[in-house]
Amino acid sequence: MNDEAATGIIFNIQKFSVHDGEGIRTLVFLKGCPLRCAWCSNPESQSPKPEHAFNPSRCLTAQVCGRCLKACEHGALSLVNDMIMFDARRCTQCFACANACPGQAQKVYGETKSVREILDLVERDQTFYSRSGGGMTLSGGEALFQHEFTLALLRAAKRRHIDTAMETSAYAPYPYLHEACENLNKLIMDIKCMDSAKHKAFTGVDNDLILENFQKLLQDFPDLPILVRTPVVPGFNDTEEDIRAIRRFVPLKANIEYELLPYHRMGQPKYGYLCRPYALEGKKLDPKTMQKLREIAFGLPIAIPGLDAQKA
Repeated sequence: MNDEAATGIIFNIQKFSVHDGEGIRTLVFLKGCPLRCAWCSNPESQSPKPEHAFNPSRCLTAQVCGRCLKACEHGALSLVNDMIMFDARRCTQCFACANACPGQAQKVYGETKSVREILDLVERDQTFYSRSGGGMTLSGGEALFQHEFTLALLRAAKRRHIDTAMETSAYAPYPYLHEACENLNKLIMDIKCMDSAKHKAFTGVDNDLILENFQKLLQDFPDLPILVRTPVVPGFNDTEEDIRAIRRFVPLKANIEYELLPYHRMGQPKYGYLCRPYALEGKKLDPKTMQKLREIAFGLPIAIPGLDAQKA
């Protein structure tokens, strides 16, 4: 198949990002992930299929609209005390309610896009990329979950001379990761924890494949820029021992960067939209703990403006 005709399922395209790769970037978020991280900020990314979500704060109310109630033929939507209620157990994922909803209270996470459609959209901002050194970053979910589509997207982007980066858990068969890196300008990957049992308890999978893949990448791609990230999550990896173990594993090399990301709960509302519980309800990361871990990770005190205000 022609790479540009290949199709995959994405749930968001975010333009003008400056955090996930160099310069100004367009982020393409792909559906599907083999991990189930307790703190996942994109729970809508986990399933590889499109899925229904209900955000009541966007609802125009049954009195003003009510179109979704008429569209649903399976009893998943009902009126209780003049409020529209959603029962996920009855939802068949037909998305008739979302198609009828003018306020996007009823929403579908996930749509099919071709490589050509995505790259044509990305190239609209080529001027910004050339001036800032930016490009396209693939994210998720796990981009390599849809490996055929992702690899086609990277190959086609390379032919169009688009700078590419990819965020990954590295929990994927190594041949997929290897081929991706052959077409990438930068790899961004997580190393969350060195303790395999604890890793499995909080993410659903152990870390053996991730660590093995990272070591293979260092050998096969000695010059590829790699940013290693550790999301610091309370009760999981927020100890000095955890961060020291990761820093001993990640080599100090010119092409290897390391970053600690403070835990946040910005994705928590989406669990409600999807009728799922949030596993870390009430958890907070102590700003002083984060400060100490940064000092350990980078070997010197670092001022973090606004950290106290984050309280996340």
